Amino acid sequence: MTPAQQLGALADEVRAKGLSADLRTDLAGRVLDLLGNSLAALGEKPAQVIREVVADWGGKPAATALGIAGKLPAPSAALVNGTLAHSLDFDDTHLPSVLHPSSAVIPAALAVAERTGASGPSFLDAATVGIEVTCRLGMAGYDEENANSVFFDRGQHATAICGAVGAAVAAGMLLGLDSDGLTSAIGIACSMGSGVIEANRTGGTVKRVHCGWAAHAGVVAAEMAKHGLTGPPTVLEGRFGFLQAFCGDRFDIGQVTRGLGEHWETPGIFFKPYPCNHFTHAGVDAALRLRRAGIDPTRITELTLGVPEPVLRTIGEPIEEKRKPRSGYHGAFSGPYTVAAAMLGGGGLGVFHEDFTDGAAQDPARLALAEKVNVVADAECTRIFPRQFPAVLTVRLDDGSTHSERVSHNRGGPANPLSADELTLKFTSNAARAVPEETAGRLAEAVWRLPSGGSVNDVLGIVPTSGT
Repeated sequence: MTPAQQLGALADEVRAKGLSADLRTDLAGRVLDLLGNSLAALGEKPAQVIREVVADWGGKPAATALGIAGKLPAPSAALVNGTLAHSLDFDDTHLPSVLHPSSAVIPAALAVAERTGASGPSFLDAATVGIEVTCRLGMAGYDEENANSVFFDRGQHATAICGAVGAAVAAGMLLGLDSDGLTSAIGIACSMGSGVIEANRTGGTVKRVHCGWAAHAGVVAAEMAKHGLTGPPTVLEGRFGFLQAFCGDRFDIGQVTRGLGEHWETPGIFFKPYPCNHFTHAGVDAALRLRRAGIDPTRITELTLGVPEPVLRTIGEPIEEKRKPRSGYHGAFSGPYTVAAAMLGGGGLGVFHEDFTDGAAQDPARLALAEKVNVVADAECTRIFPRQFPAVLTVRLDDGSTHSERVSHNRGGPANPLSADELTLKFTSNAARAVPEETAGRLAEAVWRLPSGGSVNDVLGIVPTSGT
């Protein structure tokens, strides 16, 4: 069998036999995380734009989109919800591929599960397989020697490109496609994935729509396969196939099929505990530890944040700008500011949305502490990167003493996981931006029931039907 056929066969087998309770519970946590991130993003401009666009499209009502009264066609609902899921860059992350697979796959699976009346376990199984496909395609385009994604190196957004294929598999499973149909859904979706990341360099809000478009494409590809459209079985590895087109000769097809059905990537995907650039998280972790150890910020005379060398240019340079971010958004990409926020702020799981407002970024106390932070390359952190985003933080106090915290495993990853209670706290803190506390509690309870037989409709029947 070709790699696409092997993926189709796995998806067909899982649809028939189901997955373990552990995998279903893990995925339920990702659904909860995604819904919280999405509710928190209801007021964001890109999401408002997409809601207006799909309202103009119209179509047969079938699935729920957060913030919209009434139902939409499943592809439109997937587009809205995928856009919301990625709008705050608070979504889970697969390393070292740096994919955000849940935001592309789960919205597609939600839309089709609602339309078909799928059970909670069936929905979770489909989303898990879709995420697995997404991650394996991303890793097929990962350059181990250079520790970099070939997709990103060529200016392509791997999340959107690989996510469209994973979303198609999840949607196809919920539509009841057999292995041949699922293979065709993969072949079709490979012609539909897209996304360039120039916006990361020079601005623009289009990147926030990438996961929504991937979810939309996945649903459409699966529907096309269900109605008889076919895709090439060699679509992944072929001379004119997916990986050759996006990665040239720099791909490893073995990443797609090696250990398929035995090893699952999903439990190893990192949750983001803080709403800031993932490279800053270990520094935040270290600052929070020092704070809990009793370090008085008013006595700090100097801080040194050691990070992987490739991370310096993102969160440490130019140091003058990183110490004085121009806005709350820029503060989320600043090593000095995020350390200061962790020492002085709070909320959520340590730092939260209120720490990244424009007002917070202009707070004199935070800026004064950020001014004392130097960001340097640390050899041990560089060695670990990019399978972790580690950091070491050293503070010098006014009595000349120094105190250090080294964080080798990010909070939220498999070696330092968030508990179910912590995931729920992140969710309720996010949801508080859009719904009453009682509604958030009901939503969390409905999501956590999904592995034991709850319904997707039970969850989506609780979500708000108007934007903020």
